[in-house]
Amino acid sequence: MTDLNNGDLLTRLTRYNLIRDGRMLYIDVHETLHGKLAAPFVAVPNLVNIIARPEYQGTGFSEAEALDDCLKKIVSIPFEDIFPAQKTRSSSSETTGSR
Repeated sequence: MTDLNNGDLLTRLTRYNLIRDGRMLYIDVHETLHGKLAAPFVAVPNLVNIIARPEYQGTGFSEAEALDDCLKKIVSIPFEDIFPAQKTRSSSSETTGSR
């Protein structure tokens, strides 16, 4: 990987779909090819443009290990609790004091 900058991160991605109670989320398992993640494999639940909070991401030395770690962390967690709370425009202006 000589054509990448030192700070670049390149991963190979495998995507899984988890369907629960008629709702679906993705779990992307990243294999590190260049750069550094928390482990050689990291499993990240997501809703395409919303990524799960770090405590629900799985890590491991293999794809299966990272996926299993992630699934154990989210098994009894409702989907809406896996992701950071979304701030609305009005709530963010109230907390900053701007109107």
